Order: sequence, then C-alpha cells, then structure tokens
Amino acid sequence: MFISLLITGFAIFVVLNVLPYFKGVGAWIDRRLPIFSFLLDHLSYYPAPKNLNIWYAFGALAMVACAIQFISGIWLVMYYTPTAEQAFSSVQLIMREVPYGWLVRYVHSTGVSLWFVVVYFHIFRGLMYGSYKTPRELLWMSGVVLLFLLMAEAYTGYVLPWGQMSFWASKVIISLFSSIPVVGNDIVVWLQGDYEVSGVTLHRFFAFHVVGFSFLILAMIFLHIIMLHSVGSNNPDGVDIMKHKDRNGWPLDAVPYYPYFVMKYIPIILLYLFVFFVIVFYAPTFFGLFLEAENFERANPLVTPLHIKPSWYLSPYYAILRSIPDKSLGALMMLMSIVLWLFLPWLDLSPVRSMRYRGWMSRTALITVVGSFVLLGYLGLQPAVGWYLVMSRVATLLYFSFFLLIPILSYYDQDYVVPDRIPER
Repeated sequence: MFISLLITGFAIFVVLNVLPYFKGVGAWIDRRLPIFSFLLDHLSYYPAPKNLNIWYAFGALAMVACAIQFISGIWLVMYYTPTAEQAFSSVQLIMREVPYGWLVRYVHSTGVSLWFVVVYFHIFRGLMYGSYKTPRELLWMSGVVLLFLLMAEAYTGYVLPWGQMSFWASKVIISLFSSIPVVGNDIVVWLQGDYEVSGVTLHRFFAFHVVGFSFLILAMIFLHIIMLHSVGSNNPDGVDIMKHKDRNGWPLDAVPYYPYFVMKYIPIILLYLFVFFVIVFYAPTFFGLFLEAENFERANPLVTPLHIKPSWYLSPYYAILRSIPDKSLGALMMLMSIVLWLFLPWLDLSPVRSMRYRGWMSRTALITVVGSFVLLGYLGLQPAVGWYLVMSRVATLLYFSFFLLIPILSYYDQDYVVPDRIPER
C-alpha cells in the first residue's frame, strides 16, 4: 500500500514538473494517438452538475473497488491451484505459508463484499434521483447488465476455495439450469463438464472467474463510462444542465469535473480505504460471518450442510428462489428479479426525475422495494422454515409489486414543480 502511494506521488511529480518540458513530444504523440486530448475532454472539459452530492461518489468508489479486486486477484492466481485435490490446500498455503498471503486473500474477500455495498448504494442513488429516465435508458440498462456480470463473477469466485459451502452452493445453483425447457440438462452438463459437480467443474469456474466474466466486466465498465459521458451526468434535482449555456457554450449550472470533483472525492476514497483496511485487519471474516465455519472444511460430496447459504450479497435472490414452492417458477422469478430492472425507464411514467420533486406515492414505492430487498437479504441467510418462509413470501410479493404498481403510482402521483435551473442552496 505504501509502495503504491509512493509510486502515485512520484507519477504526480513527473506530470507536474517534468512533462511540461516535453510538450513538443506530447503534441507529436497526441496527433497520432490522441490519449491526452481524450483525457482532457473527459476530465477537465467534462461538464458536471455543480450540485453533485456524496451519493455520486459511489461511482468513483466502485472503480476503486474494482481495481482492488483485479490487483489482488492477479496475485492470488499465482499461487492458487484449480483442482479438486489441491484447491483447498492451495488456499491454506496462501493463508499460512506465502508471505503476506493472508493479507492479500482477506483484501480480496473483503473487497468483493465492499464492492457490492458500493454498487448497491450506487443503484439506490440512481433510483432516488431518476438516473434511469430519458436520455439515460441505455446507461441504466448497461448498469443492470454490469450488476448481473458482477454477481456471476462473485458466484464463480466463491466456488474456488472448494470448501463445504462453496461445493454445495455450486451444486444448488447449477441445478437451477435444469429447469430450462429442452436444453436445461445439456446446459447443466456443459457447466459441470461432467454428470456431477467435480474437479472439472472447479476448473471451468476458475476459467469463468479469471478470464470470462473478468474481461466482460472490464468491457462493460468501459461501455458504461462512454455512455455516461455521451449523455452527461444526472443531478439530485433532475435538472437538464444543458438547457442554459453561456456565450462560449459552457452550461451555466456545471463545473469542470477536474479539478473540482476529483479533489472532492479523494477524501471520500481515502475514508473508504481506511474503513476497508480496518475490516481487513480487525474483522476479516465479518462479511462471511454466517459462512466461514462451513467453508473452513474441505468439500465433501457425501456430507450435506444443514442449511446451504449463499454470500450475503446474493442472499436476496436466494430468498426469492426458496420462497416459491415450484423449482422452475422459483428460478424464473429469481431471474426476473434482476431482468425487470431493465424495463424501469419505461415503467416509470412520471415526467419528474428526482425524488426531491416526486409525490408521496412514488416515495413510498421506492421505500417499499428497497426495504423488501434488504429484508430478503436477511431472510436468504436464514433457514427456509416457519416464519422465515412466510416473511420471505411476503417480502417477495412486496418486491415484485413495485414493478406492477409503479406505472400507476407514477402516473397519478402529485409531483412538485421542477425548477428550470439548479437552485442555490
């Protein structure tokens, strides 16, 4: 960590003190490979609404979390052995024998949980301020696809330690594909590479995790940023900042993203890293509190855990799956719980973006869907019996009722008048 800070400081020193003497070289390169002009256009010359608040820092934090995962993941791949016989032992080797291996592994395991924390808050901000409405429909849809890829990446990575919960969680999720008509069983065999979950399955999941989904996530992040800079950032008031410009064509309610917001978000990023390393050093198993005991045991196909549980960030979808008695219907509803978000820009019929100017019905709907999602996350980690099962079904009903009722509620809601420009506060 300290070495990376020194390298960053040295790079900043070079940029500020050395590169000005090579302007001619830089101009020659930029005419042939316009990297510098591209960065200027999308940082210094990028107009950002002047009223962006702390909620908009979660996009930058998601990038930091992504970088941490990729850097620590590359290091772990150097020592991990993706075979059924040695996977569990190689993880123990990393934890006990490799210098600072325990630190890098806990950085990786804590990082994925905090990545989901940041992403879920980022999505909540989009819902709260209507970042999915015109003209940002494709931007929103790319974010939903990115969430799906992140879940797939996290799931395949959770299988790799080849502990008891890793093995049985993979067995449960793969079996869901058998509910697909006609081709379901063929897909299951292809995913497993065998007729049962085995070492071949582990090797395939390793390939998916390290190569497949990783590159798709990077490509989708790049596409997401391109879309963002094409349509511009939304703001807490939902005001179109491009309507009013000065004589030079600069929006009156915008400021350059750099240096204002870059400098503004640096303390927030440092605070995030502080919390991150406090968890890594003092409570590294905090996010896996309900799972670590089972996963400290080597995978045993002959011993089924009493209660199979996913990681906390996937537990809401698992709770939806278990709340429906029919396996095929449960798998379909679990998938629809993500897919339906793609259609939100067209389900929400209100002309107002931000919840600051929406009526009480839209606000109630948002609180209901967020509350039901949090409740499902808790219930997904509990046994599917008794009141836990009843509450799961109620929470599932509330969750899906949002998509059924939001067209009606948003259409008839009593919205407030949206100002023409960003108000001074």
